[in-house]
Amino acid sequence: MAEIMIGGTPANTTGNLPGVGTKAPGFTLTKTDLSDVSLPDLAGKRVVLNIFPSIDTPVCSASVRRFNREAAALDNTQVLSVSADLPFAHKRFCETEGIEGVVAVSELRTRGFGDVYGVRITEGPLEGLLARAVVVIDEGGTVIYSSFATDLKEEPPYEEILATLK
Repeated sequence: MAEIMIGGTPANTTGNLPGVGTKAPGFTLTKTDLSDVSLPDLAGKRVVLNIFPSIDTPVCSASVRRFNREAAALDNTQVLSVSADLPFAHKRFCETEGIEGVVAVSELRTRGFGDVYGVRITEGPLEGLLARAVVVIDEGGTVIYSSFATDLKEEPPYEEILATLK
């Protein structure tokens, strides 16, 4: 289990992120059109998992906007914005903000993602939501970058992540 901070208060997650050099765990997540996407669907592409608690918070929405501008423009790269929010919330946000370069996905049907990636918060007021983290997977399904935010109020280290993708 990993320890994170939620506004200065410690909290734990269900586990640790997959380590660099390991095979990425499989997942199935639900897109805004209610179709599912799984890791095998993305085979041959680099995948950025931008994981966060809720699209309706300032830091989470800022990360989606930034990845939409930067990482989504990279060749052979698919960014998935992952949370426990309903697909309808993701769709509303993406339509309002003009987000077209990333794919917003939810744990709507299969709650396993948060557990196999070790990001489900297990205590406190955000229990059950996903912690802020980024995992980058290469074309062969191997993790090449993995990082938790030490505090949910922090944005991801974009430059570090983008350097991994270039």
